[in-house]
Amino acid sequence: MRTNTILIRIIFVGILAGAGYVLDPIGARYAAQPAAAPSGLPTQILSAALALLIAAVIMIFEVRIQRASLKTLIGAAIGSIIGIIGGVLIGFLISYQEAGAVNPSTKAFLTLALAFIMAYVGLMVGAAKGDYLDLSALGGIFSDKATRRDVKILDTSVIIDGRIADVAETGFLSGTIVIPQFILRELQQVADSPDSSKRQRGRRGLDMLNRLQSNPSLDIQIVDTDFQAVKEVDLKLLELSKQLDGVVVTNDFNLNKVAQLHGIQVLNINELANSLKPVVLPGEAMRVFILKEGKEYNQGVAYLDDGTMVVVDNARRMIGKNADIAVTSVLQTTAGKMIFGRLWEEAEGSASGEPRVANAGGQRRPFQREQRPSAPAHAPVRSAEQD
Repeated sequence: MRTNTILIRIIFVGILAGAGYVLDPIGARYAAQPAAAPSGLPTQILSAALALLIAAVIMIFEVRIQRASLKTLIGAAIGSIIGIIGGVLIGFLISYQEAGAVNPSTKAFLTLALAFIMAYVGLMVGAAKGDYLDLSALGGIFSDKATRRDVKILDTSVIIDGRIADVAETGFLSGTIVIPQFILRELQQVADSPDSSKRQRGRRGLDMLNRLQSNPSLDIQIVDTDFQAVKEVDLKLLELSKQLDGVVVTNDFNLNKVAQLHGIQVLNINELANSLKPVVLPGEAMRVFILKEGKEYNQGVAYLDDGTMVVVDNARRMIGKNADIAVTSVLQTTAGKMIFGRLWEEAEGSASGEPRVANAGGQRRPFQREQRPSAPAHAPVRSAEQD
């Protein structure tokens, strides 16, 4: 889409410059008086340069219009039309004045100036008040289904996190990616922070933005819309989402909850990552590396490749070793997933069918040899419990 737009603009500029060179409006102006023509460059070159300037102004105006919402465009159009009508009516009153009362050249100037002034005032007022229009009252042509765009607004947290760039490169992120100017300012403030950790996070966020912009399949737009009455960046993000009817992409848990209270759709990268983790059911076997001691007595803690924490009972003696465990329960939290289990040789004693699975893995005998030295250590504990 972006390549097609650039190609159309190049063709437009070429046609306008070529028309200016061929038609030569500056040379035609001085055709009757060649001596009064500007010296130096040929008039054809000057006409082509004037056409290029006009094309640049038109393209700047077109880019600004693309960023405006449909309500703003309709309000600006209605306001400018009303302003032009008002200016023309006032011009008629001036034109019907007696010739001695107003100079003819002054009449022409006042009529033209009033038309421009009223059109400008109507355009600005209509654009500012366009958000008050109810497009649904105009029928199905301007209903929400017809005007709704796939807009995703990025939060600071999801930019610094960086996983959004990986998701975008896989092709799962579609639509228009909007990056507000106040988010860029916040990223720049973090990147300029005297704290080294914050400075590193801010620079990482800027690198992620450059990575997103270099992706040709994404439509990245940086909007200058700001809300001066709103001080907090999160609230500005919600207001912009309401204005653009877009979706907020964030990792912030609190912003997620506040957005849901405002009725704004949120895409949370953490929730996406949790949903993509492999499903583990109680009773399944897995091999993990016991990394450290758990919070409770005699517990061991391991981690899967995706970062999921695995808590294993009676695995303190296995720290620094691989262990086959049986999953006992899975706890799903907002921060992620936790898996609880126990050593396989303990689990197989509670179910007669389990030894067949352990033998299939070929790991039962080694764990029996490792368990023999620790059996006497557990005997006093069991006898104390029996007492």
